Amino acid sequence: MKNKARLIALYLPQYHPIPENDEWWGKGFTEWTNVGKAKPLFKGHYQPRVPKDLGYYDLRVPETRKAQADMAREYGIEGFCYWHYWFGNGKRLIERPFNEVVSSGEPDFPFCLAWANESWKGFAHGLKNRNMLIEQLYPGEEDYKNHFFELLPAFKDKRYIRVDGKPLFMIYKPLASEEIITFIKVWRKLAKENGLEDFYFIGHNNDATVPVEEIFKTGVDAVNTVRLDNYQLKERSQFERFYQNGRKRLLNTPQRYSYKKVSEFFTVPEVDGIDNVYPSIMTGWDHSPRSHREGLILTDFTPANFSKHVQNVMDLVENKPEEHKIVFIKSWNEWAEGNYLEPDMKWGMKFLEVLKEKVQK
Repeated sequence: MKNKARLIALYLPQYHPIPENDEWWGKGFTEWTNVGKAKPLFKGHYQPRVPKDLGYYDLRVPETRKAQADMAREYGIEGFCYWHYWFGNGKRLIERPFNEVVSSGEPDFPFCLAWANESWKGFAHGLKNRNMLIEQLYPGEEDYKNHFFELLPAFKDKRYIRVDGKPLFMIYKPLASEEIITFIKVWRKLAKENGLEDFYFIGHNNDATVPVEEIFKTGVDAVNTVRLDNYQLKERSQFERFYQNGRKRLLNTPQRYSYKKVSEFFTVPEVDGIDNVYPSIMTGWDHSPRSHREGLILTDFTPANFSKHVQNVMDLVENKPEEHKIVFIKSWNEWAEGNYLEPDMKWGMKFLEVLKEKVQK
């Protein structure tokens, strides 16, 4: 059965202990630590989220990685886009799961990489302070070359996802530094010198105030849009701003909006309908396990509301060339952001079933 779109799911590898996590958060920390201690902050708030079929998994276990891939394939997902962390000067974090996928040849499931080129600060990752944990650096061409050769075995892997014959590589913050332009030029040259036709660079755009034209100026081939904040920044009324801010101050509750309402603004047809602009399917949002009362929460994330959003996205890519019917799913397993497709105890497979129904012809 053929799919209506090329669904690529963003995949977080933060589910195994590492020394840095032990130092910053305590011995044995993984993303499950934040997930498990989450509490409901208002009436009807769905917390904590408890995983169902896959359980509280450890990504060092090959059987877990295979079970994830088998599940994703069954429900119409082409492959995983693993978040990749290279902070400069050879420093990587939480790289073990992906390295083992490449070296072992298993699971036999397509993959690509998204470079999460962002400094880690305490607050965004579950601490109460905003201290710098590790800084994203751009040391220059020698570092970009080392970065390339570190990943070359993955790029040459038959499972690596390609667009127009070129390995797909996403950059999370393409405007973070002028050095990104140099990085792209260096990698394009290295690709041709090392048996790759080129790269297919995709710039991630999660800021509704930044037009995609700005992203294209960096030299990327395409843009992936995520408009989680589009409604808040552009569409909500002055009254709603006042109401949300007042409730937050007086009742000490997080900002929250209806997924049904805001999902209408996740896509902009005149932009996301362009062949090399790729929309995202948003799988809910609840950042409170990490940021507690400071985080944004989308309520009413139900299979029915999700179904409508997925259909809107499918309509956007319907007339694009087959190779470019790309849709990113945000996300496969961001449990601490309430942003996942994996089955939980409340909904089970229902969201995956919606996805399969909408994507398969």
